[in-house]
Amino acid sequence: TTQNSLNIFSSLSITPDLTYTAANTTALPPLTPPPESTPVEFNHTNNEEIEKIEIDIDPIAKNENMGFVNGSVCENGSGQDEVEMVKNSGKDCNLFMGKWVKDDGYPVYQPGSCPFVDEAYDCQSNGRPDFDYMKWRWKPDGCDLPRFNATDFLVRIKDKRLLLVGDSMNRNQFESMLCLLREGLPDKSKMYEVHGYKITKGRGFYIFKFVDFNCTIEYLRSHFLVKEGTRINGQGNSNPTLSIDKIDKTAKRWKRADILVFNTGHWWTHGKTSRGKNYYKEGDYVYPKFDAVEAYKKALKTWGEWIDKNLDPERQMVFYRAYSSAHFRGGDWDSGGSCNGESEPILSGPFLDNYPTKMKIVEDVIQHMKVPVILLNVTRLTNFRKDGHPSVYGKMRIKGMKVSTRKQDCSHWCLPGVPDAWNELIYATLVYQQSAAMNQVHQSRQT
Repeated sequence: TTQNSLNIFSSLSITPDLTYTAANTTALPPLTPPPESTPVEFNHTNNEEIEKIEIDIDPIAKNENMGFVNGSVCENGSGQDEVEMVKNSGKDCNLFMGKWVKDDGYPVYQPGSCPFVDEAYDCQSNGRPDFDYMKWRWKPDGCDLPRFNATDFLVRIKDKRLLLVGDSMNRNQFESMLCLLREGLPDKSKMYEVHGYKITKGRGFYIFKFVDFNCTIEYLRSHFLVKEGTRINGQGNSNPTLSIDKIDKTAKRWKRADILVFNTGHWWTHGKTSRGKNYYKEGDYVYPKFDAVEAYKKALKTWGEWIDKNLDPERQMVFYRAYSSAHFRGGDWDSGGSCNGESEPILSGPFLDNYPTKMKIVEDVIQHMKVPVILLNVTRLTNFRKDGHPSVYGKMRIKGMKVSTRKQDCSHWCLPGVPDAWNELIYATLVYQQSAAMNQVHQSRQT
């Protein structure tokens, strides 16, 4: 039927346009990133708080899930330049292989202008003196990304819920998305957090509503995508566990979203996780010792099986955002590692070909899933950007206070900055797939 042909998921799966295969890339050991928070926060996922929120309070009054082409730019005329750019880009462009080019049109939003950037990523307000790290644009080989159009993006997700699920790297991306979309609103009061929450490191659940488009952008913290828990050891102390065969208990909220962006990875090098002693759990059994890479593989399979069983590709779009590279030199996050003073990307060298084992696992899991998952493969493009991290500028300093170089953040990203490109890639994906869907509709009408 015409309605079925309008649904962009009816015949589209992972396409060559939207994936990056590292078959010819030498896998190097992944860098060790810092944890997203202090160990004190390790067991705190705000699940108790989430449970308290009334389930019947839906921030979108009516969500008919009629497919992403409904109400899209092709019907109302906006965003036509982006659609034409897609048509002229060629079918064989790999969005994730390319280079960064200097562009004075960046950043899309000015530093300090967006109230949704939390302190940890607000590098300019925290005293970072250089600006060039914000003036790079990702340029895929063989094509150009459509210029980010906030209004067009919002029209494309009208009446939808877009949910980012993962660790603080996804919070980094979530804040970037809010700032990018805010730029397209003439009346910025028409965008707000539905519970009045201010974005902080400690809170793990947000819903931002865009009134004029009846859509929401949401974030839900899940460090591992599988279930965190605790056990009582022989001494009567409570120790954390990770059930690699059980999905995270926030998953019931995943079902309600129309577009989902998942990630996990950085917490798998956290001390207890990487050591794997009396930590990993299957069923009721806690392994005395278990390999972290094998645990990661099992956890991703648990996630993939849940997606296949619970999500509907006819009405839901699923992204998995790939591992984001860290750039510590002279040590790791907890042993004096540094990235202070880096002011331009890596332009050549073996680091650019670094492809973590974690990503090969992700690719394998996705390839065996029934539900199409778009791999937002940002690993290579983040390899370049040693200049994009907060480093010593992740915290506001009192005037006159000396900058401490003892502990640096070379894992997360300044905003404006690199995560803006991840969201430009999501936008490009929507444009590409919706353009393809419209072509299908046009061809079906001709026949």
